[in-house]
Amino acid sequence: MLDLEIQGDAVLLPVKARAGGRVNGATGVRQGALLVSVTQVAEKGKANKAIAAVLAKLLGCSKSQLDLVRGATSSEKVFLVSGVGVEAIQDRVKQILGDA
Repeated sequence: MLDLEIQGDAVLLPVKARAGGRVNGATGVRQGALLVSVTQVAEKGKANKAIAAVLAKLLGCSKSQLDLVRGATSSEKVFLVSGVGVEAIQDRVKQILGDA
């Protein structure tokens, strides 16, 4: 289960990132964080942009609705998702992963 936190009219989404992986996509949930793998290597923010693109596709929103609020240089990140509710995020993750 994801540890989502409501922040005003947005949602804080914890992400455990893996840069330089084999595929782009969400791979599971661990300790309340969404596991996201991207093929982009972690240099000069390129992996963070790739992670945002994966999240936007997963959540059915635009990249402009996602803001990286914590963890720019860490594998443990927190994204602020605007315009997508907690239930919608949980439903989309369940659809993609099966039983998150």
